[in-house]
Amino acid sequence: MRLKKWTSGDRQAPEPLEGNVVATVTGGTIIWFVLFLVQLPFYRWYADRDYDWWIWTCLAGAGLGLIGIWYVRAREKAIRRTKDQGTPDQ
Repeated sequence: MRLKKWTSGDRQAPEPLEGNVVATVTGGTIIWFVLFLVQLPFYRWYADRDYDWWIWTCLAGAGLGLIGIWYVRAREKAIRRTKDQGTPDQ
């Protein structure tokens, strides 16, 4: 049965993909903030229909994105520092 090859553990898991995480998180943060700015002029329309939480969700996404940018930059710096010291990966 073909399905057994995928579930029996006969195959090795692929290595995780490492991309430019800082750029990805920064791009997402910018998108959240732009969505906040685009919706802000329509606040009354959203509030009249009880959808004003959409605006605040976009602002929260931008705020959390700023925390994410700080986090991934610190992570990249730590990875670079570890490689520079020649410490083996664990």
